[in-house]
Amino acid sequence: MFYVAAVVAILATVRVITNTNPVHALLSLIVSLLAVAVVFFSLGAPFAGILEVIVYAGAIMVLFVFVVMMLNLGDATVAQERAWLRPKVWILPALLALTLFAVLLYTLNSMGTNPAGHTVVDAREVGVSLFGPYLLVVELASFLLLAALVAAYHLGRSEDVS
Repeated sequence: MFYVAAVVAILATVRVITNTNPVHALLSLIVSLLAVAVVFFSLGAPFAGILEVIVYAGAIMVLFVFVVMMLNLGDATVAQERAWLRPKVWILPALLALTLFAVLLYTLNSMGTNPAGHTVVDAREVGVSLFGPYLLVVELASFLLLAALVAAYHLGRSEDVS
């Protein structure tokens, strides 16, 4: 299951890099992030896998929707979006996602028996590690994210405020 998820992650990431269409690249990126979450689950780190799905896959989708709403390109892009959303576009990401879903179900069902002999890393161990020796790195990352949020606000703000 680890190797299947790793291969799916590599294939999806290659499609992210080589795709010229941003919507297709985004779909492949989401599949890649879900594959990395399955890798975390298969290594016995369900908390990291859940965080991968919630923070990265969820946040990227929200960011993409925000950018589309912010650009508001109008009626000219509706035909282009319909062309992008043809069923042919969804075949490979859907197959990769179904493969990941099957591997994830298998992993979750076998976690109780712990077949690989791995220890399960719970949320407490992650918190102790993050806010112990890595506290400075976590705080620097939070400042970086805050600066990016302020910059995004100022870039997206309308200049014709009355």
